Amino acid sequence: MNAHPWDTVDHLHAWLDSATGVPPEQDLLLRMLKLSEEVGEVSRAVIGATGQNPRKGVTHSWQDVEAELCDVIVTAMVALRTLTPDAGAVFDGHLHRIAERSAGTGS
Repeated sequence: MNAHPWDTVDHLHAWLDSATGVPPEQDLLLRMLKLSEEVGEVSRAVIGATGQNPRKGVTHSWQDVEAELCDVIVTAMVALRTLTPDAGAVFDGHLHRIAERSAGTGS
């Protein structure tokens, strides 16, 4: 895929907006809640990859965990895009502040 990630997020956002049947305020809340669902899928995959459920044993691979983590990231990006059309700039600014803090140059 050659598209910039935020172009893909804009496409996903538009696709979801065209398919929703709920008011915008409710749609916003549901997209935020979708993050919890995706994080739960990461947890299930980690438990499955480590075989921590003795009844089920090993049910997932670490590649499954990777895929679920990617789903969390994409879902968060779409949620951010739902809040603001400037999601890419908001994210870049936030990432820059985190980088500064980790380098000891920020407050």
